[in-house]
Amino acid sequence: MDLQLTGYAALVTGGSEGIGKAAALELAREGAHVAICARRSDVLGAAAEEIRRHATGKVVEVVADVTRHEDIERFVQEAHRQFGRVDILVNNAGTAAGAAFDTVPDEAWDSDLNLKLMGAIRASQAAIPHMKQQGGGRIINITHVGGKAPGPNSLPSSVSRAAGIALTKAMSKDLATHNILVNTICVGVIKSGQISRAATTRYPDVPLEDAYKKMAAPIPLGRIGEAREVAALVTLLASPLGGYVTGASINVDGGMGATV
Repeated sequence: MDLQLTGYAALVTGGSEGIGKAAALELAREGAHVAICARRSDVLGAAAEEIRRHATGKVVEVVADVTRHEDIERFVQEAHRQFGRVDILVNNAGTAAGAAFDTVPDEAWDSDLNLKLMGAIRASQAAIPHMKQQGGGRIINITHVGGKAPGPNSLPSSVSRAAGIALTKAMSKDLATHNILVNTICVGVIKSGQISRAATTRYPDVPLEDAYKKMAAPIPLGRIGEAREVAALVTLLASPLGGYVTGASINVDGGMGATV
């Protein structure tokens, strides 16, 4: 399907692996220019080279930490310099952090909210002026189904993800008059570097695929999701075909979420 993204400029934070890389790759396949950022230059460079092999547009990588205002400003400005526009922002940077409430210290709260919530805020604030100037854009926040219905030992991530979902709805109201659409994809357990490390830690004595099967036991579809399955929805929401969807939180979780 042609999603009519040729020539669009897409920015993806946390684009070096997992969902971020898959989203950048799918956007590039659809003809968009793509800029990715992450903190590790070696992993970021390898991801950019992989994306270039499938791209028809430009691919730019910028080493940047979304917890640093100056880094995210530099990322957005470099993308705008290279592409001449900013149409799509995918706020994907983040890590999983889960513990019981009385074991989470102040610094863990600060770190998690700074990375996941404030990182998305900083990137959006940097990108929105360009979107307004050109008459519209798309912002897609990657959050988690645990932000809708937190489980035990889910802090601080479930709180920062709940904030990201609320941020999405509020931004969608404020930015609709500028034709900037804002949505969030609430993921479940999706294959990534983080999940593979968690699987081998939890089940150290079995092969990775068997560990995945054990982790998938509570998921109604009976398997862990693929990053490309999230990426497919990212590209649809980013495209003109998603032009009447804003303020939505869509679960991509194999049915594991407790809410619609």
